[in-house]
Amino acid sequence: MQLAMIGLGRMGGNMTERLLKGGHKVVVYDRSPDAVKKSTAQGATGASDLAAVVSQLTTPRIIWIMVPAGQPVDDTITTLLPHLSKGDVIIDGGNSNFHDTMRRGKDLQPHGIDFIDAGTSGGVWGLENGYCLMIGASDPAFTLCEPIFKTLAPDNGYAHVGPTGSGHYVKMIHNGVEYGMLQAYAEGYEILHASKTFQLDLHQIAAVWNRGSVVRSWLNELAEQAFTHDANLDQLKGYVDDSGEGRWTVQEAIDLDVPAPVITLSLLTRLRSRQPDSFGAKVIAALRNEFGGHAVKHT
Repeated sequence: MQLAMIGLGRMGGNMTERLLKGGHKVVVYDRSPDAVKKSTAQGATGASDLAAVVSQLTTPRIIWIMVPAGQPVDDTITTLLPHLSKGDVIIDGGNSNFHDTMRRGKDLQPHGIDFIDAGTSGGVWGLENGYCLMIGASDPAFTLCEPIFKTLAPDNGYAHVGPTGSGHYVKMIHNGVEYGMLQAYAEGYEILHASKTFQLDLHQIAAVWNRGSVVRSWLNELAEQAFTHDANLDQLKGYVDDSGEGRWTVQEAIDLDVPAPVITLSLLTRLRSRQPDSFGAKVIAALRNEFGGHAVKHT
């Protein structure tokens, strides 16, 4: 079927390629002309702006947005809206806050435009392996767009989880769980790496954990691969960013009075990773020195 893809970054570009390989016709737009050229070389139809995107689609138009969460999504919808008509569908496949998604869906209803949120997981491996899709949509909009989801996802890799907003909600919690899993692996491997009793091969350990162990997972397969490239991760800095979903998950847990200590602490640990020297740690060192005369290290 025909659709448009707006945003051809690491995810959008690969998703476009997978859709083209699946036989779909894709109109593409990105602020980067080079990104558009790459997709058109693969068989997509390029557009010079958002109005040109819409003009090249037949009704009902289906437009998939893969742009950063927040204002860029609102700006894209605002620019598209005058060119759309009743029955068209906009899909937001980025990591938007589910509150924003529900608002956008409500705002588009009077125009007769369906808004679908497709929480998308799979990263750069999605092109080859398929994307896990958590979809919030009305029943008619989901049915209309299901051939797209079937192409993007692996077998049984997509689900219609509820109405507009629910897809991004489920993806938010998914990413919160991911935070906790990443932190658990990080702490385990750090202990192994710090051992003064044994000289341990982290790649070997990751490999054996991936064969029959209860802690085997795709994340640990990626750890095995990472240790293949750089046994002690000497080429990396320990700076860990976050894109918002962990914060939103923690806030939702607070709002619902649900204890989520692992996810919360994993988020706070990411914040600590960005400090070259924690002022809080300096305060603790100073206080221990003041009340107990404990040794301190000076810069």
